[in-house]
Amino acid sequence: MYAYDTITEAVADLKKRGYSHDFNISNNRLVCDQLGKQYDHDDFEIKEVYRFEGPSDPADEAVVFAIEAPSGALGILVDGYGTYNDDDNTEFVKQLHERIVNRLKG
Repeated sequence: MYAYDTITEAVADLKKRGYSHDFNISNNRLVCDQLGKQYDHDDFEIKEVYRFEGPSDPADEAVVFAIEAPSGALGILVDGYGTYNDDDNTEFVKQLHERIVNRLKG
């Protein structure tokens, strides 16, 4: 696993390593406009996770997910949390975090 000081550094390095697609969460699904695809929370693999907590700025709080789609396409999901969390996608984000916790346990 890699260690990054900033979100920008993590995203830049992941892109260099082939994670070139941008993923977003919309209507409780993972969406990649570049691929024209939508995925349920268990339809893709989370390869790496990086959590960032800003010491004084809530805008710096985020989780960066390195994602592999079923097709093998690699991409990045950046999810802000705290003050700027999107309540419409809370359930999806909760499921992502449960997957990470279960992976760390097992």
